[in-house]
This record gives sequence, C-alpha cells and structure tokens, in this order.
Amino acid sequence: MARIQLIEANQAPLSARGFYAGGDPGPITKALAQVPELLEVAMPFFGAALGPSFLTLRVKELVILRVSALLECQYCINAHTVVARDAGLTRDEVAALRDELPIDQGFTDGAELVLVRWVDAIATGRGKVDPDLAEEFVATWGDPAVVELTMLAGATMALNRFCSTLELPTADETATRLTEVGFPS
Repeated sequence: MARIQLIEANQAPLSARGFYAGGDPGPITKALAQVPELLEVAMPFFGAALGPSFLTLRVKELVILRVSALLECQYCINAHTVVARDAGLTRDEVAALRDELPIDQGFTDGAELVLVRWVDAIATGRGKVDPDLAEEFVATWGDPAVVELTMLAGATMALNRFCSTLELPTADETATRLTEVGFPS
C-alpha cells in the first residue's frame, strides 16, 4: 500500500485528467496527480530523460535497472526488470544489474562494463567521479552519450527516491510479467 493516496481517474483534478486518457497511468502518475502542477512538468521531463533517443533501449535499461538496484527501489527494480528483458537483456545480464550475479558474469562488452562502473560511481558516490573513470567513460561513449547517460542516471535516482519514499506498489500486471521473465516479485 502506498504511503499516500493514489489518485484515480474519477478523483483527478481537471488539469491532470489528460494523463488518464489512455487508461491506468500507473502509480507514479497517480501519486503526482496530488500536485497537478508537478505532474505537468515532471512527466514530460521523465519521458524525455527515460524515453527514446539515439541511445538504444538496451543501454537505457542497463542504466535504469542498475541505478534502481543500487538505490534499492523495489518498484523500479520490478518495473525495469520486465522492460530490460523486453529490451533484449539476458537473464544473466539482468541478474547482474540487480546484484544477484557478479557484473562480469553478466557482461563482457568493454563499453557496457565502463557504463556500469560509471553508473555505480554516480549512484553510490559523493562529489566528483574519479577522473580516470570519467576520462575512460568520455573516451568510450562520447560527449552526447555522456550527457544523456548521466542525466538518465540522475533522473532515475530522483524517481527511485520518489517511488521508494512513497512506497509505490508494483502493479499486478508487472508482478505477472516478472514471473514470466523469470524474476518473481
């Protein structure tokens, strides 16, 4: 049960009702509907940060799932385990991102290993990232990807804290899909 009331469509303020037009918008939107002014700016921002770009869905889900596991956001771990499997990550890759296997057991690609190290540094560190890691990351991924991947990690961290603090529940559909992809909730 969520820490706050999740706003259903029939309770939604007028300015939030458009977010319910396609059906159940999910717990994040239902929580943000408590403050429609935030909902109106947060959803487009998170949609841009987490949504389609020149980066593959696989790469984005690697970042989102790893951050979520490091920050122990069960809502996000559950949701993005399903999305990561749908994006083509193997069971071992997903397990490694979730800290259920060593990273090097799930990943062998050098660029992806550098990305995981970068995400680990952002999500668990304080202050500046190690300069040697930063140099390697920029050299491996290039400036546009560095900017987007860093923003993606930060946006995911914000969502993780939001979802965990408000104890947002895993949707029934997500729980069913988790079992189907081999990760019971």
